[in-house]
Order: sequence, then structure tokens, then C-alpha cells
Amino acid sequence: MDARGDVAPRRTLVFAAKIDTWLLVLIAGSTVVCLYGAWSVLSEAGQVRWGTALVLLVSAAIPVWIVLSTSYTLTGTQLRVRCGPFRWTIPLAEIRDVRPTRNPLSSPAPSLDRLRIEYGKRRSVMISPRDKEGFLGELAARTPNARRPP
Repeated sequence: MDARGDVAPRRTLVFAAKIDTWLLVLIAGSTVVCLYGAWSVLSEAGQVRWGTALVLLVSAAIPVWIVLSTSYTLTGTQLRVRCGPFRWTIPLAEIRDVRPTRNPLSSPAPSLDRLRIEYGKRRSVMISPRDKEGFLGELAARTPNARRPP
């Protein structure tokens, strides 16, 4: 609290995503295959297929971008989830429940060691912060009414 009795604004914290090794291996393998394919198409004698090479290069780049850019930012009023070109903005006041999960459904979580965050009306997102305990501690301080894992 400050001198007027107001709650001091919380600082913005960015949490990196935890990335499973198996996913890194899978993405590295698919990236190598796509890059080899692009190189093969471009190095063929005769007709150059720029469209095919471009598709292969984009196919190599997007999964790398998605996995390496995934992060979770806690501000004074929001949880911002970033995952490649995808973004979620979740008001902290709407968070109802946070619990661990290993659900493999698609989400901005490059690890199966996840947290399921329920918010709003029947909305949820699964995330995988590398510092799960630190994230949960900060989230608890910012969302005192949400249910937490034991």
C-alpha cells in the first residue's frame, strides 16, 4: 500500500514457457526435412519452383517461431499469453480456477506439464510456464478469489 492507502500497482513479469525435449526434437527434425526439401527444389537443374521452396521455408519457420516465442506476461490487471502469431489477453479479475493438467490438446503450452486457467464464462487456456511455482505465486497474489491447486 502507498501513503494514501491504495494498493501499489504490481510490476509486469514475463514468464518463459517450459519446452519438452521431445517437442524440440520433433520440431528440429521437421525443420531439417523442410529446409532440405527447399534446398533440393531450388538446386534442381532446369525448372526452379520458387512457390514450392517458399512453402517449405515457411513450413520450417512457423513451428520454430511458435515454440520459441511462447511466453506469459502478468501485468497489474491482465495475463497476456503470446505464442507466435497468436495472442490471448485474460483479465485477472475473470480468472476463476487454476489447476495442473497434462492434457495434450492444442494450446500455447509447448510442454505437457501445464496449468489450465479457467476464466470468464466457460473459457480456458492451458499454459506451461518454466517457473511454475513462481508463476502460481504471482498469480495468487494478483487473483485472490481464484481457486488454486493444493
